[in-house]
Amino acid sequence: MSAHSALVARLRRPRLLRRRLRGAETRRLLVLGATTVVFTVFAAASAPWIDWFPLASLTIPLLLGSLLLGPRTLPWFVVFVMAMLVVATSRQPTITDAYAAAVGVYFLLGLIVLLVSFRLNRLGVAGLQGESMFIDLRDRILDQGGMPELPEEWRAESTLASASGTRFAGDFVVAVRPVPERLEIVVVDVSGKGEQAGTRALMLSGAFGGLLGALPPAEFLAAANDYLLRQDWPEGFATAVHLSLDLPTGAYEVRTAGHPPALLRDSDGRWAILSGTGPVLGLIEDADFDCVAGVLESEDLILLYTDGMVEAPGRDIDLGTQHLADAADRLVAAGERRLSRRLVELLGSKDDDRAVVVVRRR
Repeated sequence: MSAHSALVARLRRPRLLRRRLRGAETRRLLVLGATTVVFTVFAAASAPWIDWFPLASLTIPLLLGSLLLGPRTLPWFVVFVMAMLVVATSRQPTITDAYAAAVGVYFLLGLIVLLVSFRLNRLGVAGLQGESMFIDLRDRILDQGGMPELPEEWRAESTLASASGTRFAGDFVVAVRPVPERLEIVVVDVSGKGEQAGTRALMLSGAFGGLLGALPPAEFLAAANDYLLRQDWPEGFATAVHLSLDLPTGAYEVRTAGHPPALLRDSDGRWAILSGTGPVLGLIEDADFDCVAGVLESEDLILLYTDGMVEAPGRDIDLGTQHLADAADRLVAAGERRLSRRLVELLGSKDDDRAVVVVRRR
């Protein structure tokens, strides 16, 4: 295929996709419209053999339409269903008070679907299509928190839990290997929690993933800070801890931005706090972030976490950090392989988002 033909084919793909989507929605609209007409005929019929058919059956295509039709088509379909409801009602020999009340409920249901369709029109998708988009976004943010494949002597794991119990949270993890010999991990806590912070976390996870793989370690937090400042969000701040690890040598660099410090456990079970200093992201221009450097030896591990793991009402954060280290000690001694998951299950506030990353050298 020539270069010109390949270019033409690429330009045609979006058009073909749009045509297929429009064609699929047209087919769904025709099927739902035909179903509505059939249900209307049955509900309006006066033949004895069909008197049992309920008027409530018209709510079936209405609800299916709210799931399957786009926001531009759905309002017209709702109007069509309501018109069919009027036709079916007009053919009834007698209309009791209970029947009139039921018709009023059906009209109210149609109005609710109509209002929801107008609200979703701002997004441009509705029903199952909108849900699939959010599921895809959720899966993308979770995939970025997955650890890349590492050499035999290294093991890295991460676990996230949201305050609301959903898969959307204000805490997120991004891990990349921009070059084979380096592992970059950032743990971020966005202002807010649960679903309230989920949209900002979705946006920041993509931006931070691009910055993390493209910039030298020393420049990442400064670039992330500039990015947040440009967003000009009312609650546009976040805390972060960034680990850059040289896999062949074990040399590491840790930088924090208003975030709880990383913890280092050596092979003898001694803990050290890697307390680099730096301001919260998104508040101060031209911020500086101190670096804490060292080398991970065999059986050493580094623990990265968010404040939901160590903060609790009425408890000092230092005490929470000590509880986290003690729990990690017990789990390591017991040979626990999913250390991050067990720590999230055992510790932390259920009313806050939680994230834990563990990097070990065997």
